[in-house]
Amino acid sequence: MLHDHRCIDIDECGTEMAHCRANQFCVNTEGSYECRDCSTACIGCMGAGPARCKKCNKGYRRDGAKCLDVDECASMEEPVCSGVHEVCENTDGAYRCVCAEGHVRRDGECIEDKPPESPPKGFFDDVTDDEVVVLQQMFFGVVICALATLAAKGDMVFTAIFIGAVAAMAGYWLSDRGDRVLDGFMKGR
Repeated sequence: MLHDHRCIDIDECGTEMAHCRANQFCVNTEGSYECRDCSTACIGCMGAGPARCKKCNKGYRRDGAKCLDVDECASMEEPVCSGVHEVCENTDGAYRCVCAEGHVRRDGECIEDKPPESPPKGFFDDVTDDEVVVLQQMFFGVVICALATLAAKGDMVFTAIFIGAVAAMAGYWLSDRGDRVLDGFMKGR
């Protein structure tokens, strides 16, 4: 606008030229204006923040000039969250029901957060690796006995297999690992 041969800014917010939505307020800028959203605490406002509300939104209450959050969890006589293992958590302008610590929501209910039950243990589940080695050697020993029986009957192929197996078995049992395995197995570990 021209005033005394100078251009001056028109405050559109002070005139009917500004068109902001119901839950917005007008901010004058150089040569124009902006519409900004009111605080979530407000229904209609005259500026920024919860102290400029025309009316307080649901979940807020007026305290002097400001609209402050209502703590629904503390203000209700009856518990807001009535589910088993549920607790109330206040949020800005509302609340939500969450599961208590150590619980998770499954199928709409709060249940204890624990790992799923494992299937029953089998007979060999508690067997250690060293015990498996001993069991393998015992099986190997049974095979050697069977081969020795055949070798005693004079079959040269089985006699050669028997001598090789005995040598392998002796090498294993004389090794350090064989000593540890045998010692642990004898002590029941």
